[in-house]
Amino acid sequence: MVQGTTSDAGKTTLVTALCRVLKRRGVSVAPFKPQNMALNSAVAADGGEIGRAQALQAQAAGIAPTSDMNPVLLKPTTDQGAQVIVHGRALSHMEAGAYHDFKKVALSAVLESHQRLRAEYRAIIVEGAGSPAEINLRAGDIANMGFAEKVGCPVILIADIDRGGVFAHLIGTLELLSQSEQARVTGFVINRFRGDIDLLKPGLRWLEERTGKPVFGVLPFLNALHLDAEDALPREFSAAARGALRVIVPAVPRISNHTDFDPLRANSQLAFRFIGPGEAIPEADVVILPGSKNVRSDLEWLRQNNWDSYLARHLRYGGKVMGICGGLQMLGKRICDPLGIEGEAGESSGLGWLELETTLAAHKQLRNVSGELQLGSVRVSGYEIHAGASSGADLSRAVVVLDDGRVDGAISADGQVLATYLHGIFELPGACNALLRWMGLRDARSVDQGALREASINRLADAAEAHLDLGRLLEPLHLAT
Repeated sequence: MVQGTTSDAGKTTLVTALCRVLKRRGVSVAPFKPQNMALNSAVAADGGEIGRAQALQAQAAGIAPTSDMNPVLLKPTTDQGAQVIVHGRALSHMEAGAYHDFKKVALSAVLESHQRLRAEYRAIIVEGAGSPAEINLRAGDIANMGFAEKVGCPVILIADIDRGGVFAHLIGTLELLSQSEQARVTGFVINRFRGDIDLLKPGLRWLEERTGKPVFGVLPFLNALHLDAEDALPREFSAAARGALRVIVPAVPRISNHTDFDPLRANSQLAFRFIGPGEAIPEADVVILPGSKNVRSDLEWLRQNNWDSYLARHLRYGGKVMGICGGLQMLGKRICDPLGIEGEAGESSGLGWLELETTLAAHKQLRNVSGELQLGSVRVSGYEIHAGASSGADLSRAVVVLDDGRVDGAISADGQVLATYLHGIFELPGACNALLRWMGLRDARSVDQGALREASINRLADAAEAHLDLGRLLEPLHLAT
C-alpha cells in the first residue's frame, strides 16, 4: 500500500508506475483504492462509477477497470456533504457525521472488493487517501492505516520534496502513527526531486538512521506528464497563453471531470485557461461550461461572478459557447431537482441559451459510449455520468448519434451554442479537430490524448525502474516464489 504524507504527495503516480512495472514483468496486478474522495470519475467496464485515477491505474496494469478497484467513492456536493457511491452505485447524499457512522458498512464493501481482487490477481497495489496521520479521521478509518491493519498490508510512505519540508513530513507522519502502524511502514519514497542528488544524500542517511527504515529511492521531477488528475485542478491553474484560439473554462466550485479539458490544455494551437473565483474574465473566442456535481449551486456561482452577463455579451459579438454535462443543463431554460439529489429540492432558471429543460432523477446514468459526431461525421467516444434527463426543441439538432441508437446533445439554431452530455468528447483527435473547427480554428491539429497518456505511464515506470530499489520495495509481494 502506498500512503502519502499529504494530499498530492505522489500516491497516484507511484501506484500507476508500480502497476506498469509489474505488467512489464508479466505479473497480473490490479490497483485498489478503498475510499476515494474525488469529482473526477470514470465508468468502469462493469458499468459502475469509480475514481478516474483508478481507471488510469488499471490502464497501467493492462486490465479493464472494475468497480472493485474503488469500492467507496465520495463525490462532494457541499463543504460538509457528499454523494456516497458503493460498488459503483450511488446510495445517497450524506453529511460528514452521518458518513462517519456509515463507515462500518463501507468497510464491509471494501473488504469484499479486496477479497475478490485477491482471488483474481497475483499482486494488488493499494493507494491510500490524503494522509494517515489525520488525528481527527483515525477512528473507523478505512482509507489508510485502518485498512492496512485490517488486511495485514505493508505500507510505503511517499512525500513530495518539491513542497519543502520533506523530512519533517516523513518523520512527523511516522511519529503520529501507532507502534503497530509504524512497524507496518517498510520504507520511504521521496517524490519530485530536482537538483544534485549528492546534496540530498546526507539527509537520506539521517532519515534511515533516525527511523531504521530504508529510503527506497528518490523520484525525479517529471515535467509534462499527461495523466488524469484524481481531483484537484492542475497546479498550473492559469496556463500562459500560447495559441491563437482563446478558450476559457470557469472553475466552478464543484467542477467535475475537468480531465475533459486535458486534450485542449496540451494543444499548442490554443490559449487555454481555467478562470477561478475573483479573476477578471478575459476576452475569449470560446467559453466552455464544465461538468458540475452541484449544478444549481454552481449556476448561482456563475451569476454571482457575472458570467451570465459576460456570456450574453460574448454571444452578441459572435463568440461560441459549449457545455459539457452539467454545463449542458446550465445552458437550458430550467433545472429541476424535485428529490433534492444535489442539495435542497427545488428548481432554478437556466441561462436560457438552449431550448431544453432538465429534471434530476434518483437513477444516475452511467455509460461508456461511442458514435458519430455530426460536425463532420467523425467517430467520437466518451462516457456519461449524470442524474439529469433533458428534453426540449434544441435536442432535435443532435451533436452525436450514438451507436446504441440514441442521440446526444444540442446545438442552437444559429450554431453558436453547443452542448453534450459526453465527458471525454475531445479524446479522439478526429472528433477534437471537428469541434475545434466549429470553435473557429480552421487548421485544427489535435493531440492524441490516449497516446500521450500511455507515453506518460511508461515514463513513470521508466523513472521507477531507474531510481527506485524495486527489489527491496516489492519484496513483500514475494514475486520470486
